[in-house]
Amino acid sequence: EFFVRFDRPVDHIRSQLSITRDGTLVERLTPRLESAPEVLFARAPTLPPGDYSLHWAVKTKTGTNVVEGDIPFTVKP
Repeated sequence: EFFVRFDRPVDHIRSQLSITRDGTLVERLTPRLESAPEVLFARAPTLPPGDYSLHWAVKTKTGTNVVEGDIPFTVKP
């Protein structure tokens, strides 16, 4: 399970979450629409051990600005 919390509501329909490894897309995640207004939440299959990055891109409810970032993480054996 992956979640990213923001300081204001986000547009769940137009937001994106993806998992990459060494710059290559591993899995594109679908944010759950029923999560809290300021949270992107998604589930992913079990990943093999290694270093990954969770990439998020959100559009705010009040504007057209897209904000994005990456969160590095490691899956241990």
